[in-house]
Amino acid sequence: MLKYEILSPALSQQMEEERKNGTFVKVGFDHGDVIRRKMVATDQASVWRPPFVHDIDKIMHCPYYNRYADKTQVFSLIKNDDVTRRSLHVQLVSRIARTIGSALHLNLDLIEAIALGHDMGHTPFGHAGESYLDEIFYQNAGLHFSHNIHSVRVLDGIFPYNISLQTLNGIAAHNGEVELEFCQPVPQTSFEEFDAMIRRCYEDKSYANKLLPSTLEGAVVRVSDIISYLGKDRQDAARIDVVGEEAFSNEAIGSFNAEIINNLVVNIIENSYGKPYIKLDPLHFQALRESKRENYAKIYANAVPLSKLNSTVKPMMAEIYGQMLDDLKQERKDSPIYRHHISYLNRIHYKRNIPYEKTDPHQIVVDYIASMTDDYFIDLHHYLFPDSEYKVEYRGYFEGGMPGREKLQ
Repeated sequence: MLKYEILSPALSQQMEEERKNGTFVKVGFDHGDVIRRKMVATDQASVWRPPFVHDIDKIMHCPYYNRYADKTQVFSLIKNDDVTRRSLHVQLVSRIARTIGSALHLNLDLIEAIALGHDMGHTPFGHAGESYLDEIFYQNAGLHFSHNIHSVRVLDGIFPYNISLQTLNGIAAHNGEVELEFCQPVPQTSFEEFDAMIRRCYEDKSYANKLLPSTLEGAVVRVSDIISYLGKDRQDAARIDVVGEEAFSNEAIGSFNAEIINNLVVNIIENSYGKPYIKLDPLHFQALRESKRENYAKIYANAVPLSKLNSTVKPMMAEIYGQMLDDLKQERKDSPIYRHHISYLNRIHYKRNIPYEKTDPHQIVVDYIASMTDDYFIDLHHYLFPDSEYKVEYRGYFEGGMPGREKLQ
């Protein structure tokens, strides 16, 4: 039986009265406190376009935003229009976070900017691709790759958008793989401090997973990242016959997507309203952790067997990395890394401190690979290595034992 929790009557009444009278505690980030690298006229806030709306617009119009649509969220190498791609994931995170933020009187524009940009630096093939690129980058350049840190690089380096410190910090600290029962923001007031934090993440992989957001808005996006995928991944797994939704235990938060979202959101509001932190009670937090463990055991280990990706995508990425690095060193201007990446970025009219092509060659190759969609990665490898032994095959719409026509659409 489905179970949907509701806010306690006392809190509901308090929230209604405080909203009506304007007496609620103002814990949201104030637009007037925004910090940017450069205060330029085009980024000045106006009555109709507050500062974080500038960030949202830049993120949504970034060329790499389009590429969310063909990047793996969980399920790689499967043709099915109903399975979540990263484009839908960031929208779900934004919607859940805005629901929580509205109830808590937070800055909804800042929430939306962080949510829509938080995975901009993700690789093709999801977390498996991220792991492969991290290993290759470290072997070749002694630096680590983390998708949250690379999301910052996309919006602050590859495209020098002059995004606010508050948005970039929330993106860097969003790591939805690390759950927290209690999250109190750690203030960050300068880009000098932020830049030192980011540099350390390239040198220390574990540090990138320990970052804490500087705003309540960032904390809300962080927990919403987990909420958005717990039940949705179960829906997707059932859709492609990996495991049925009924296979999961009925935890305190429920086992189905709608239950999980509702019950976690309600509990966060109940425990965080008017507070300088975001909190789940121990029962709901433990249920979240157990549900996540169950997903790992029943979904992620079987989504696309890692052995299949390890034996194909991993060596393919190593080959692409090596070839692109050599093309840069030899200045082969007909190479895809010049024609599809460097030349493309040079058409974007932003002022850079140094020309993009003067960036360290290893970083340019990492930028290029991380920017790729799944399909582009496969096509590029075939273009570069037409006789390679490494091939990947998609599971088509009419494969995989789907028993009835109703399961195709």
